[in-house]
Amino acid sequence: MAKFLIIFAVLHLGRGQLMDFLDPIAKVSRDIAGGIARNPFLSEATHVSTNALAAAVTSVSWLPFAAANAFGAATIPSLSSITNNPDIVDRLVLDLSHLSQNEDAKLSIDMILSKYGLPVEIHEVETEDGFILTLYRIPGNGTAVFLMHGLLGSADDFVVAGRDSALAYLLAEEGYDVWLGNARGSKHSRRHINLEPYQAEFWDFSWHEIGVYDLPAMIDYVLNETGYEGLKYIGHSQGTTSFFVMASERPEYNEKIGLMVALSPVAFMSNARSPIVRLIAPGTSLIHGFAKSLGVYEFLPDNNMIRTLKLLICGTGVLAELLCSNTLFLTAGFDLQQLNITNLSTIFGHVPSGASIKQIAHYGQSFISNEFRQFDYGRSGNLKRYGQMEPPKYELKRIVAPVSLFFSESDWLAHPADVDRLSKALGNVVDIYKVPFKQFNHLDFFLAKDVKELVYNRLLKVLSSF
Repeated sequence: MAKFLIIFAVLHLGRGQLMDFLDPIAKVSRDIAGGIARNPFLSEATHVSTNALAAAVTSVSWLPFAAANAFGAATIPSLSSITNNPDIVDRLVLDLSHLSQNEDAKLSIDMILSKYGLPVEIHEVETEDGFILTLYRIPGNGTAVFLMHGLLGSADDFVVAGRDSALAYLLAEEGYDVWLGNARGSKHSRRHINLEPYQAEFWDFSWHEIGVYDLPAMIDYVLNETGYEGLKYIGHSQGTTSFFVMASERPEYNEKIGLMVALSPVAFMSNARSPIVRLIAPGTSLIHGFAKSLGVYEFLPDNNMIRTLKLLICGTGVLAELLCSNTLFLTAGFDLQQLNITNLSTIFGHVPSGASIKQIAHYGQSFISNEFRQFDYGRSGNLKRYGQMEPPKYELKRIVAPVSLFFSESDWLAHPADVDRLSKALGNVVDIYKVPFKQFNHLDFFLAKDVKELVYNRLLKVLSSF
C-alpha cells in the first residue's frame, strides 16, 4: 500500500507540490542521519553487529558452498531466450524526473567535469570483437593515467565523490593526462558493430572478455593518441580483476604499464565475508542459466526502469537513501562513519551502471572454486572450449608490471587474506598499503568522505615514484 501511494504521488502530483511536501522531511531526516553517522559509539556498534551478521551467514553457508565446490559449475537444460527482455521493457517505462535537488545527480559525467572547470574530451574505440567503448579524457601535460571502474560501475565512479575528493579531479590537478575507461555493457559502452543490447549474444561476456579485449583496445588507443610508450593504470575492484586477466593472458601488455595501482584488488575470493556473496555464490551458475531462460542477461542497468525504481525507492528522502545504501553495505561492508550523507543522491544518480549477469556468475565461481580461473561452463562445456574438464587458471606470475596493492580490513569482497595470497602469486608487487581506518570497506575506495586523506594522498605519492 505504501509503495502504491508513493507511485500515485509521483504520477499525479506536480513536481513543485511533491518537493514542497518532501523537502522538510528530507531536511530533518538528513540531519538525523548525519548525527547518527558522526556518533562514534553508534558507528562502532554498527561495525560489530554487521561483522557478527557476516560471521553468522558464514556459519550457515558452508553446506551449499561445499556442495557447489564438490559438483562444480551446475548447468541446467533450458531454452535460452534470444532477447534481453529488460531492455525491451525499458522502452515502455516513462523516464520520471529525479527528485533530488543535487544537480550533479542528474548531469552526465562530461557535464559535471565541465561544470567544475575541467576540459573534457569524449573518445570511442572499437574492440577486436566489435564492441564500441567510450573513453573520457581530462587532457593534461603529464603522464597518461588510465582509470578503470569496478563491477556495476562506470567512469562516473571516479567523479561522484565530488570536486575536492574524487580521484579524477585530484589527478588532473597534478597535471596528469587522465583517461577514464568504460567496460562493455556499462551505460557508456552499450554499442556493437553488429549486435544490439536487446540481443542475448550482446551479453555473452564476463570480466574475462573485458580483460582480453576491452583493456587492450583502450590502452592501445590512449598510447596512440598521446604518443607515449606506456601509461599508469589505476583500477578498482573488477578494474583490477580485468587487469590481472589482461596482463596474464596477453603478457605483452606488461611492457606498456609503468605502474598498476590496485584499489581493493579482487582475484581470489574464498575468504569474502559478504553475506550476499556467500548466500548466492553456490547457486550463481544455476541463477545464470535460469536468467537466460527468462531472457534476462543484464543486471542493474542504467535505464528508465531502474531509474524509476531508484526514484520510487531511494529518491524520496535521506532515510530512504540510507535504506537503499544498506543493500550496497550488505554486499561490500558497513562503514557508517565514512558515508557521505549529503552525497547519496549524486551516488544513486550515477550508480549502478549495468553489467552482464555472466560477470556476476564468474565471480560466484571464483568464490566456490577458491581459484582465479576462466569461466566454468561445466565439464562437457569446458572440454569443448578448453580441451580439459576444468577451466584454465590465470598465470599470475606472467604479470611482471609493477603492482601496488591497496586494501582494507573491513572489505567484505577483497579480504586481507585473499589480498595476501594475491601478492604472493604476482610477479612484481612493489608496494602494499593497508588503509589506516578499521571500518573502511570496498566502496569507500571511491565514495568515502575521507578517501583523499586515507587513500589518494598515498596513491599520488606512489604514482610520482614511477
